[in-house]
Amino acid sequence: MNSLIDKYNIPGPRYTSYPTVPYWDENSFSPELWKQSVIRTFKESNADEGISIYIHLPFCEALCTFCACHKRITKQHSVEIPYLESVLKEWQLYLRMFGEKPKLKELHLGGGTPTFFSPQNLKALLEGIFETVDIAEDQEFSFEGHPNNTTREHLETLYNLGFRRVSFGVQDYDPKVQKAINRIQTFEKVKEVTEWAKEIGYRGISHDLVFGLPHQTWEAMENTIRKTMELKPDRLAFYSYAHVPWVKGVGQRGFDENDLPSGEEKRRLYEDGKKLLEELGYIEVGMDHFSLEHDDLYQSLIQKKLHRNFMGYTSSKTQLMVGLGMSAISDSWYAFAQNVKTVEEYQKMVEEGEIPVVKGHILSDEDLTVRRHILNLMCQLETTFDAHNSFPELQHAFEMLGEMEKDELVEINGHHIQITEKGRAFTRNVAMVFDLRMMRNRPETRIFSMTI
Repeated sequence: MNSLIDKYNIPGPRYTSYPTVPYWDENSFSPELWKQSVIRTFKESNADEGISIYIHLPFCEALCTFCACHKRITKQHSVEIPYLESVLKEWQLYLRMFGEKPKLKELHLGGGTPTFFSPQNLKALLEGIFETVDIAEDQEFSFEGHPNNTTREHLETLYNLGFRRVSFGVQDYDPKVQKAINRIQTFEKVKEVTEWAKEIGYRGISHDLVFGLPHQTWEAMENTIRKTMELKPDRLAFYSYAHVPWVKGVGQRGFDENDLPSGEEKRRLYEDGKKLLEELGYIEVGMDHFSLEHDDLYQSLIQKKLHRNFMGYTSSKTQLMVGLGMSAISDSWYAFAQNVKTVEEYQKMVEEGEIPVVKGHILSDEDLTVRRHILNLMCQLETTFDAHNSFPELQHAFEMLGEMEKDELVEINGHHIQITEKGRAFTRNVAMVFDLRMMRNRPETRIFSMTI
């Protein structure tokens, strides 16, 4: 395995989209084209599957130095109401495009720290959206909770509004690691909020763990996993730490690169962590995710309904995902759009009645074909290649898998590709073979985290 790590541990995307953000063609994009794409997709899909909404709530009281998200650090909670008012104004701009009431199937509150906001303010935001939509019977509402500031009132308020899923950011219980990433939280606090969620009735409780953090050892990782098992969350995200300190504003300056585990050490954290999770009853779903057998995420994998988008893996799929808030990304299937990345500019544009997008991408027919293959690989670990109707360069990409087949990472049967159990750890590498945009324009500087 070590030789494979040396061979395949290269910078690569996580493929929450294709094309990936660095390869968006901004020259052929405009807010007007984005609106046209939204209207097209809404008309095609709203009556049947409905839409998804992602709301980016960017405020945090302290900077976690492992975080690569767009956020604003402040202890001033006076920012809450003006920001939420702007989100509702942005939503009104989309409602005008739709021309009819949308059916809301999926809603996620991300950040930042959604539980930075008071339960009362979150309730006002959500009620402002709910009064404008029809809520699907099989809706899936979820939010991210920081264990240190998620109160029982947060959990009860959101549960009463239809939320049944919550993910708590745990990362690691080791004090030395927590100090390095500036995320001090005790097991007792995580236990308290997890037990509150269970008592209230949440059926999809998730804990986020991260491997590859500074000073992390297998002994500490094993302790974190075993402590997590005491609380038995329904699912786990077991993420690889993405070290991207060159990205402006991510804050990854709280430690030296020499403090990070080597590629070999990091892979051991994953391999041994995965083995322990499976021994404790968890099943790997897609990439980086594990769930118990009863959880919807596993059931969607079995039923081949697993989906992946900018919110990560989800057991429900909609063609249109509207991202609201500063830096939020939207997806109409035929196009992507990202909002401006500062709170002030976001609020100014919304106040002036403008869709606050700063960049985006209109997908070509080739992009749509590649996107389907990469989604299949990321969600089902397999895809079938159509030799007659695919693009010539895609045929070449398919042929490039021969080396991976020799390394037993994939099995190729005719035009069917299956990622093996051994190859799961290299899923991103397999997907990269099909990334025609990156193949044509290899980055001269490092823009992605390492795949391992």
